Amino acid sequence: MKGLILCECGDFVENHTFRDYIESSFGPSTPTVGHSDCGLIFNFIDDGLPKRFSSKKELKTIALKFANIKGINDELQGTFLLEVDRLKSAENLADMDILLRAFKTFMARVKKE
Repeated sequence: MKGLILCECGDFVENHTFRDYIESSFGPSTPTVGHSDCGLIFNFIDDGLPKRFSSKKELKTIALKFANIKGINDELQGTFLLEVDRLKSAENLADMDILLRAFKTFMARVKKE
């Protein structure tokens, strides 16, 4: 999952970044990156990774993008979406946490079969 960041705008950052410098607790000119599609600049030092809490409908759209990035074929995407829906209903987690847990569970099921 290295390098996969879910922006607050609902898109995955992937290679759509720009470099910038911000003031943080680390120093007055801390290097960072921003999302070129929406312009959000990430403060990984003070804020950590961005958190997004979507509705079920929005999360399913994001989950489909995630499934395509991870190469989940069309036949198995339904199983992955069911796991995402189950986690969304069961716990109050950020979207990326739900996607990562659902992907881990999904991969464990696929390996068993």
